[in-house]
Amino acid sequence: MSKPVVLIAEELSPATMQALGPDFEIRHVDGADRSALLPALAAGVDAVLIRSATQMDAEAIAAAKGLKVIARAGVGLDNVEISAATDAGVMVVNAPTSNIVSAAELAISLLLASARFVSPANAALKNGKWARSKFTGAEVFEKTLGVVGFGKIGQLVAQRMQAFGMQVIAYDPYLQPARAAQLGVQLVSLDELLKQSDFITIHLPKTKETVNLIGEEALRKVKPSVRIINAARGGVLDEAALYNAIKEGRVAGAGLDVFAKEPCTDSPLFELDQVVATPHLGASTDEAQERAGIAVAVSVRKALAGDLVPDAVNVKGGAVHEEIRPSLPLVEKMAEIATAYAGGLPQTMEVSVLGEIAVYDAAVLATSALKGAIETTVDEDVTYVNAPKLAEERGMSATVKNDPHCEQFRSSIKLHIGMADGRSFDVEGTLVGIRKVEKIVSIDGFGLDLSPGKHMIFLRYMDKPGVIGAMGSELGKAGVNIAGMQVSRREIGGMALMALTVDDHVSENILEGVKNTTGADLARTVDLEK
Repeated sequence: MSKPVVLIAEELSPATMQALGPDFEIRHVDGADRSALLPALAAGVDAVLIRSATQMDAEAIAAAKGLKVIARAGVGLDNVEISAATDAGVMVVNAPTSNIVSAAELAISLLLASARFVSPANAALKNGKWARSKFTGAEVFEKTLGVVGFGKIGQLVAQRMQAFGMQVIAYDPYLQPARAAQLGVQLVSLDELLKQSDFITIHLPKTKETVNLIGEEALRKVKPSVRIINAARGGVLDEAALYNAIKEGRVAGAGLDVFAKEPCTDSPLFELDQVVATPHLGASTDEAQERAGIAVAVSVRKALAGDLVPDAVNVKGGAVHEEIRPSLPLVEKMAEIATAYAGGLPQTMEVSVLGEIAVYDAAVLATSALKGAIETTVDEDVTYVNAPKLAEERGMSATVKNDPHCEQFRSSIKLHIGMADGRSFDVEGTLVGIRKVEKIVSIDGFGLDLSPGKHMIFLRYMDKPGVIGAMGSELGKAGVNIAGMQVSRREIGGMALMALTVDDHVSENILEGVKNTTGADLARTVDLEK
């Protein structure tokens, strides 16, 4: 079997190659060279690893034969057309936490350099000028720092600047006040932040809502002594408005690492001693590059194995909590079993998250259920990216609800499926012990203690003597070895369910023989690993 092909489109750290390991065929291309990139993609690749110079737009994605994952070794995804990737069933992953320390440290560096005129003083001294009186700066001690966007990087900056004796306020409409309180930070409106801050640092993505958020109007609300730092995304801070504000004495200075158009080498801002600027160096540390490379390499391995990647940006359900993550494969298997048991695709699926894990966001389990169900009926690859679309095409839906009440276990997952013909039943599973061992504990009201196996048989029949022996005899004649067996019944002489794990795939002919010999009203096989 040929190895999956990974295309490296830009220079990455040696640690990236090490993290990928020997399981892939590695190819290289200059991703910035369009004439080289498109043929390399068309030659057939399973994954492409990029940084910021490679444009993975609709044209490139359409050209990519067999592409399953685009991995950006960094945070920003401006160079990836995510909607086109999603339509094509291609997972898009990045390394959202790889450079957060580096980015936070650069923002702080720019803040301090701006406060003390480090850049122009350095330039003057190297040009033979001892200009001490010209570069009188300002302390940060007991000053107010306004953080615009209080995500991971904004929080790191806040924590570090509190150690400098700064009071920190923040603007973030999506932040829970409890998190801000934990960090000793006061949440305020943007207007209040602009009015109160001695220093402002921006940590927002560039979106339709944030373009020029700090513009002419905002810069007329600030203190004339304020210094503004942008090491996040160019375009959030209006550079023309900033230039005018500094020239007119309404802003004291700025520290900039990002610009609306990059590369940027001729901005009027560069003429001002009050501005310290760097060429988008936020992630440019050895440590950040190594972390980013390792992170996306791990993501590529998971994606090509068909697993959910927590850092996938185009998978419904968002980030996955570590307490929910072990339930993903369990729900997939439960959905596969339910679909096989029902003899067709469900129309509706409801995933109930019960017990202690119900406090966590488990929305992604809906996609797990859809993926598991559809995988049993199609030959094409089903991923966390394309499962929702494939489900929509088939008239399927899945929902998730959380309930802290769980009767038998500390936590469990119950999957309720509804068929188009009106039939419905439940499959319940749980994870046992420190190792999170998967168990199916109930199917269609029959209690079980079943570890899902690679090959399984389910037999529903009227409880009577001789059925187990007949089953064993029939499989023995067919050369099928039984690895495990459980029988559950609701009452003596009533309906019973036999669940078997076997060593090999059981053909339809063998299954039909078993059904006829035992008199079962339902006989199904499930192959959980294809």
